[in-house]
Amino acid sequence: MNVLKGAFTFMAVSTLIVGGVLVAGTIIATKGVDSAGDKLQEKIH
Repeated sequence: MNVLKGAFTFMAVSTLIVGGVLVAGTIIATKGVDSAGDKLQEKIH
């Protein structure tokens, strides 16, 4: 029972870490695209 509880805890922590990395990656990518869009808009106008 203790092993099962440890495995479940490990899975929950891993899921939170992976989710955090995905969210952070998405935010960074969005900022990069937004910055590139701003530069493109300055060139056009």
